[in-house]
Amino acid sequence: MTDLENDWDKLLHIKTTGRDDTISDLVRYPYEPTDYTVLEQLARSGYIDKHNTVVDYGCGKGRVSFFLTSQTKCHAIGIEYNPRLYERACTNQQTAPRGNRVTLLQQDAVNFTVPEQVDRCFFFNPFAVEILRTVLDNLQDSCKNSPRDILLIFYYPSPAYTEYLAELSHLTLIDTIDCRPGEKYSDPREKLLVFRLSHP
Repeated sequence: MTDLENDWDKLLHIKTTGRDDTISDLVRYPYEPTDYTVLEQLARSGYIDKHNTVVDYGCGKGRVSFFLTSQTKCHAIGIEYNPRLYERACTNQQTAPRGNRVTLLQQDAVNFTVPEQVDRCFFFNPFAVEILRTVLDNLQDSCKNSPRDILLIFYYPSPAYTEYLAELSHLTLIDTIDCRPGEKYSDPREKLLVFRLSHP
């Protein structure tokens, strides 16, 4: 764990470090927080501002939601399946700056009805493609009911995700943000893929 990880947690008055695989399985993957260096790049990208509502699928302890609301003044909805992680996120919400701009829900992502104000979604490999397929169907249904474009942001996409997303005609890749620190290592998956989900 780097000093930056600790520094940001202290600044945001939250505790989000550490991997958690208490109830992970073949389709729901362990919690691992997104590096703050990546979230800094996302906040600077211009894709999220105070007018946006971001859904963090598999929010874990809430790092993405609390960071983005703090840095961009957006609204955020954190969806978490694991009750233990959900409770940790709720504890963090009590002390996080702009925690009132975050809504936390303990539920299965496949059953989440996407509100019409949602126009940004964040994924850090929270679940298998089988679940992602249903989640994207739900997002498209929401677009049909309330026409708008939604940006889907994928960090460190798995090969299965990349292959599946490339097959979808209603998704358009609009940006790839390289997150590699360069001098340390060169993992080609260290990137943010930004897709536009267009309404029908």
